[in-house]
Amino acid sequence: MNIGDKVRILHGNESGVISKISSGGMVEIEIEDGFRIPVHRREVVVVSAVEKQYFGGAQAPSQTPSVLDGGTVSGEGVFLGYIPLNDKDHSIYICNDSVRTYFVLVADLFGENCKTLLANKIGPNGSMKVGEKSIADFEEWPMLLVQLFPIHEKIEKQLPSIERRIKFKASSFFKSKGKIPVLGKNGYVFKLSENTKEINVQELNAELNEGKMVEQPTFKKPPREIDLHIEKLVEDHSKMSNSEMLRLQLKTFETNLNQAIASGMDEITFVHGIGNGVLRKEIHKILSQMGNIKYFQDSQKDRFGYGATLVRIS
Repeated sequence: MNIGDKVRILHGNESGVISKISSGGMVEIEIEDGFRIPVHRREVVVVSAVEKQYFGGAQAPSQTPSVLDGGTVSGEGVFLGYIPLNDKDHSIYICNDSVRTYFVLVADLFGENCKTLLANKIGPNGSMKVGEKSIADFEEWPMLLVQLFPIHEKIEKQLPSIERRIKFKASSFFKSKGKIPVLGKNGYVFKLSENTKEINVQELNAELNEGKMVEQPTFKKPPREIDLHIEKLVEDHSKMSNSEMLRLQLKTFETNLNQAIASGMDEITFVHGIGNGVLRKEIHKILSQMGNIKYFQDSQKDRFGYGATLVRIS
């Protein structure tokens, strides 16, 4: 009996998906309407595939993308895929099964703070690994933020950016089994974008001949040196706690780093000071987990001492 198993309660009419396994033999079942029921594992039985096929039963509508028969996701677009590595750990991928190029930002949200997992360009028929998650920690997964920024060519009409904030429910997550586009592997798959359409070259050429040039969106290019000292970020920080100041400094760091990547900068320096080293440690931890950073290092002593970090962007 594992998290994600479809079960029914022996002495009742409820059925659902196991979302949590606790000590003492208790399990938590998320039923179709989203409610969670704590039950002793001796009071539940796993619904086998044969029983499910024989008795049938309608599934409640969910907010996950539709999955066609055979586990194939409908339509082109950008997808989020969870691929099992074993019975617990899953690799997370962004897959672009469309004709467009996107700048993709993926982050875990912790209240007002966030941890960047991926910030990079992804082209047509491309995929990128975001990270790994354990199903055993399913209930503790933070909210996932995914932002997609279409990178436009001159002849294309401007498309809006797409933002998704995802907090999975067991009853919907474990229903989303299918074949993940681009990778062609089985897992749990979710569609992030609307269907894309082929470009009508004749119409676009006609617009260009009429002089209707569409202005390309630009990403704000930050300064090459960002000072993260708290007095540079807020006028009065006397009433802020240490954790509040750290969250603001990290948010400023990630915002400027993402803008630097999106605008094509090759390097950027963050001045964080020496202090107790907490901010420097958190910055280096985030940078070490990003795939599009060539390298980072303490900046030269004659300019900032060892209170700054130089980031080289690949």
